[in-house]
Amino acid sequence: MTYSGAVKVGGPADVHELPDLMISKVAVGPMDNNAYLLRCRATGEQLLIDAANDAETLLTLIGDDGIASVVTTHQHGDHWQALAAVVGATRARTYAGREDATGIPVPTDVLVDDGDTITVGRVTLTARHLVGHTPGSIALVYDDPHGHPHVFTGDCLFPGGVGNTWKDPKAFASLIDDVETKIFGALPDETWVYPGHGGDTTLGAERPHLAEWRARGW
Repeated sequence: MTYSGAVKVGGPADVHELPDLMISKVAVGPMDNNAYLLRCRATGEQLLIDAANDAETLLTLIGDDGIASVVTTHQHGDHWQALAAVVGATRARTYAGREDATGIPVPTDVLVDDGDTITVGRVTLTARHLVGHTPGSIALVYDDPHGHPHVFTGDCLFPGGVGNTWKDPKAFASLIDDVETKIFGALPDETWVYPGHGGDTTLGAERPHLAEWRARGW
């Protein structure tokens, strides 16, 4: 089956099979959050991005192999409702952006700064600190050596715009500046975007609209 990134709460995972990495996407909880399970094909080690909700669904997805780590993209409660249960069941190491860690009720083992790397088996992810939706939001970039990059953006970038900044001009300017510089400015159009809610997109599909987003202010 070809990966589409279209998932719904209560439905099956959609799996994006890359040469070195398998990415399983599920939707969970009342806010239709996306959670992503990354599995290194060489070692079998697994990493979860956002234990957002419905620990039972996430633990079933994880399976008997467990996970080595959980990355929380930002401090908003809909992205960590299942974190305590998942960490309790798997003893996974926890990662979060330095400026958001105090807003997450499960202790963060590793504070993440811009440019830091996180590994899952032999695969390396690079963190990008994006300020505006929250003070410490992070995106994770996987630069696939066999193809194009992949970026997990949390709530900082979606199809059709950047994340919510609640009509705060300063926060919006910060977020769109960071997204333009660290995501669009650093990665090619082919880059696949996995957001914190809803469907996926590519940077190429969104890039023509950057000026429009900036002009409208959200």
